[in-house]
Amino acid sequence: MKSVLPRLDWRSALALALLAALCLSCGRGRGRRREAAYVSASQAILRDQVAAVYNKTGSVKNGDRVEILGRDRRFAHVRTSAGVEGWIEQRYLVNQQVYDGFQKLAKENQNAPVQAPALTRNETNLHLEPGRDTAHLYQLNQGAKVSILMRATAEKILPGAPAKPSHDDNNTETAPILEDWWLIREGAGHVGWVLGRMLDVDAPLDIAQYAEGQRIVAFFVLDEVADAGQKVPEYLTLLSEPKDGLPSDYDQVRVFTWNVRRHRYETAYRERNLNGVLPVTTAQENLEKEGTLPVFVLRVRDDSGNVVERKYKLNTPIVRRVLAPAEVPQKAVARRKRD
Repeated sequence: MKSVLPRLDWRSALALALLAALCLSCGRGRGRRREAAYVSASQAILRDQVAAVYNKTGSVKNGDRVEILGRDRRFAHVRTSAGVEGWIEQRYLVNQQVYDGFQKLAKENQNAPVQAPALTRNETNLHLEPGRDTAHLYQLNQGAKVSILMRATAEKILPGAPAKPSHDDNNTETAPILEDWWLIREGAGHVGWVLGRMLDVDAPLDIAQYAEGQRIVAFFVLDEVADAGQKVPEYLTLLSEPKDGLPSDYDQVRVFTWNVRRHRYETAYRERNLNGVLPVTTAQENLEKEGTLPVFVLRVRDDSGNVVERKYKLNTPIVRRVLAPAEVPQKAVARRKRD
């Protein structure tokens, strides 16, 4: 029996093969996962073409997620979550790895104790690591309220400066200039590093006036006392010299208690020459006969460079050390050294 199906010539067969390949290619393109990027500028426009003359197709703002459709020189062709497409300068974008780094940083520090509230002096970037040339994503407006969590230092490298330490006339390396960076948490929950000089610790004027030329690094409300029907806070403050790059986070602590008879703050406790390390923690603790009192724990480096904890209690207006079971008072240690 002869077949009744029509016979295809070679041109028709070739056309069908090309059509099938095209359909298969389209199917693969629809399922392909495109590269993601995030906008690191406060705001940026999208343009319809990479040229001196262009039309605006849309805009994106800080933190927005976009898909990369293509690249051309210093521009990227992107699509927003709303489906708007356009070209944007690549310097306004960071990759998925940077975004994931910020997510990890926020998760690791979600329960980190706040050391002090602060305000930003100017618009500033939130960096993934300490350092001016490190990756940044989120931006903070001038006057933004943030919470300080930790301190670090990084070498100050200005544009055009050599990457390595310079040498003097004797061919010896000069020490690098260090600047302070603060790990902060902002209102939206983002966590990152901010250049120290971009922040002002928002300390109450009642205690800031007693700084005596020192820098207030952190402060905590330890207790409250009643005076004329009002609650007045009593503070622990951490201070340091007013300069960057110091080896310790703070070198002095002061406790301010409220004198109810004279209606003023007084220094109940002061300790100097500390090699202090953040964070400091505060709590309320049951101390048996004395009842429940405010306590705070300082972390300091000893002569061997080890970080040790020291606990203190406030029984207004007296501050004393709370010694661990095997701990020897400092006066006894000093007497042993003299002997």
